Amino acid sequence: MQRKAGRTPSGQGSSSGYGHGNHHNNNHHHHGLSRLKPVEIDPLSEYGLPSKGEKRLLSPKVQESYYSKIAERYLAFCTDAGDRDSLQQQFALLSLSSSSQVPSPAPSQYGTEPPSPSTSLPTPSSEVFPTPTTLPATPTTRSESELSLILAALRKLREALVASKRRDAFAAQVYLFAIRAGILASSYESYYPALLYLLGGIHPSHNLTSVELSEVVSYLILDAACRRGDLASAYALRNQYKLRDAKIDGVLKALAGDNWCLWRRLKRGVDGYRARIMDWAEKEVKGITLRAMGRAYLSVPLAFLEAQTGETWETLREKHGVGWELGEGGRVVIRRVQARG
Repeated sequence: MQRKAGRTPSGQGSSSGYGHGNHHNNNHHHHGLSRLKPVEIDPLSEYGLPSKGEKRLLSPKVQESYYSKIAERYLAFCTDAGDRDSLQQQFALLSLSSSSQVPSPAPSQYGTEPPSPSTSLPTPSSEVFPTPTTLPATPTTRSESELSLILAALRKLREALVASKRRDAFAAQVYLFAIRAGILASSYESYYPALLYLLGGIHPSHNLTSVELSEVVSYLILDAACRRGDLASAYALRNQYKLRDAKIDGVLKALAGDNWCLWRRLKRGVDGYRARIMDWAEKEVKGITLRAMGRAYLSVPLAFLEAQTGETWETLREKHGVGWELGEGGRVVIRRVQARG
């Protein structure tokens, strides 16, 4: 009896039919993958926030390696900026684009990465941190994003240091670095919580040097007086830490007495960090001065007005809302005396 031709058992027939096709498709798939370019991840964006679950940054070695990358990027940024004035502008650009309405994060949410022992941090007098003087009109996307990335990376390190309870010399120096960079960028969201944790969390465990302590305390006092407008707290902090600093005393005196002349003289004589914090009160102090001039003078020479305020006539009108008239002969008419009938 002759057998009927039947189907090949599924294992054999189907494998010979589909196996070739799968092999061809797999080869095509592999060829496609080989053409894909590997995704490049910025070294500063490699890690997330420890508060969001990032665990790798809790390792001291990873912290130090990450900090080295931040320091290298920061120094490269300073080098790329070129001369001193250009670097000042790059920091000013970030401060112009930063919102001043964002509440300060709690200090406990921030960790800072200690610097590598072989890496020296810039000091207040260092050329790396210049004295800011002028603010450019518009920010550039590149400078803004680069500085923002550096500050964000420093925040990740600060969180990691807090989470890992690291309070050694490395942690102290990184906090100093983060504070200085945050001040120059006018990012109080960065420098203010770092100031509080450095003084309240790290200093009791690892004493700062007398120079470092005076530096940090002076920033905290100036922030209270200039940004927060709380002179009472500023004087209380000065007494609490027993700070003896003639320039800080002078700034508090100038604010308390609305003394623009003293304020301007002191601002020209302090380092870049202190000058940047003083910028927070600049508009208010200058406004008080303009109102005082409005009560004291009927008119003033334009050159005198611009020299005293450090602003151009156009800026005074646009930024400070000056409604005076620019008359003939380069004199600014503040008030007109009405003739008596």
